[in-house]
Amino acid sequence: MSLAAEILVIILSIFLALFLVLGIILTVYLIKLTHDIRALTNSAGRTVNTIGTAIAGASKLTSPLFIAQLVGRYFKKVSKSKKGGK
Repeated sequence: MSLAAEILVIILSIFLALFLVLGIILTVYLIKLTHDIRALTNSAGRTVNTIGTAIAGASKLTSPLFIAQLVGRYFKKVSKSKKGGK
């Protein structure tokens, strides 16, 4: 092999090793990023479930109160109309 071919093989070997190391580092970072994204989505899912439970509890509480207010208004109107009619 000529000297130029040996130098070319060495240069290509160095670049191949460099790209291999960069590829391994990039793969490790992508695995960490995927893990962080999975943890974030799990946290967001738990938050949504907690908010959904709180809203369901609040709707159970507010529905009877809303109906009671409507009934109370109706009785006030009826009692005012009876007083006004007499």
